[in-house]
Amino acid sequence: MTTEPPAAERPAPHHHVPRWALPAAVAGGVLGAIQSRVNADLAAALDDGFVAAAISFGSGLVLILVLLVFLPRVRSLARSFVGDLRSGAFPWYLALGGLGGATFVLGQGLTVGLVGVALFIVCVVAGQTVTGLVVDRTGLGPGGVRHLTPTRLVGALLMVASVALAMSGGIATDAPWYLLALPMVAGVAVGLQQGVNGRVSQHSGHFMVATLGNFVVGTTALVIAALVHVAVVGTPQPPPANPLLYIGGALGVAFIALAAHLAGPLGVLTLAMSTIAGQIIGSVVIDAVAAPGHLTPFTIAGTVLTLVAAGVTASRPRRV
Repeated sequence: MTTEPPAAERPAPHHHVPRWALPAAVAGGVLGAIQSRVNADLAAALDDGFVAAAISFGSGLVLILVLLVFLPRVRSLARSFVGDLRSGAFPWYLALGGLGGATFVLGQGLTVGLVGVALFIVCVVAGQTVTGLVVDRTGLGPGGVRHLTPTRLVGALLMVASVALAMSGGIATDAPWYLLALPMVAGVAVGLQQGVNGRVSQHSGHFMVATLGNFVVGTTALVIAALVHVAVVGTPQPPPANPLLYIGGALGVAFIALAAHLAGPLGVLTLAMSTIAGQIIGSVVIDAVAAPGHLTPFTIAGTVLTLVAAGVTASRPRRV
């Protein structure tokens, strides 16, 4: 049995890039921004961000289980992966990526209504980018150790500066500090999630195995958190009748599936930067329409700086 070389040492395959691939990646980022607003509105209707997050993640899990009915190969690979977890052939802690997604969805429900979609996404992207550098440097992801470059470090610093700029105008809320810090924590969690998800997909042979595991772990964690929260503060408001408030889980599944489909033709780096652009652009438009009070000049400036930082982080030194 031959050993596959690390991803960083393998030559990049040549892919035909469809004309729709790049716009589709940006659209995927917009889906993430829409999901943030939907989950925040569901949390407001229920008056309980914990229950809203559990509903969002749980509905995504139900959708994946329905899809698996038509994907026998994925079911077989998933059973093999569970066997590897039980035997210790794959480290169990690398299968907990769903906790990162759960933190992200919980952050949507608890903080977007307070700070707006744009500021939430800026903070998430900053935490995600900085964590991504650490993941690359430590070799946590499937590509092995990737050394830091000056441009990537500058890009990460610009990401942090973008958050400072976006928040420098102040936030008109009396929310506790830990809720305002949650978007950054969510970004860190998402960065770690991407690293371990890559390892699961690489080991199992299919991205849907990682997706299924994410939703199982995330739903379990969020249901437990919601039950504890309900036991402490009481039951939430009756479920709202608006069906659009329940599409957060489907949006999450669509985003993951779209990203997995486009990773080949676009490459991971281009996909990530395109998705970030879509998230940021979508969040600003949503806030401009739905919550103009959250969209301050400082938030707009921080958003622009985030796009610049994403471009700098993605840039590669020229080979001579």
